[in-house]
Amino acid sequence: MSNAVEAWLEKDSFSSNVTRGLISGVLGGLAGTLVKTAIEKVLPVRKPNTRSAQVKLVDDLSVKLTGERISETNHELAEQLINIPFGASLGATYGYAKRDKGEISILEGAAYGATTWIGTHETSLPLLGLKDKPTDIPLNIQVNELIAHVAFGITTEVIRGYVARRLKE
Repeated sequence: MSNAVEAWLEKDSFSSNVTRGLISGVLGGLAGTLVKTAIEKVLPVRKPNTRSAQVKLVDDLSVKLTGERISETNHELAEQLINIPFGASLGATYGYAKRDKGEISILEGAAYGATTWIGTHETSLPLLGLKDKPTDIPLNIQVNELIAHVAFGITTEVIRGYVARRLKE
């Protein structure tokens, strides 16, 4: 890193704290997304033969742009086209909120992941018609989804805290 950038990130001003928070949050969110995706490969997070909300979004866009649905072989790619930028933006938001805090709090990360799950899978996605109502989803699938989101939040927090501290050193 250049000396000017290092000096900027070491400062304890509002703008340098915001910069550190955003950078560390984005990196944390990306790492959290990787962990969440890996967990979802092991734990079922939707009923069999159910398309994910991400696939539905990309599929709807594909139909509007090309007149055709995306192929089944591209479903995993479609999910990541939504997950990666969404996870990075959630991480940036979290990093901004914790911009003045260098210490790592696993509990705060877990709470952020659980809040993310509630804000998406339990409310927004069903309201948008992209996912079944929570009462129509088996409890084990909901628990798996919650576990994946809590892991997302914890990972986001750990990486955010580590990167923020390193950027300030």
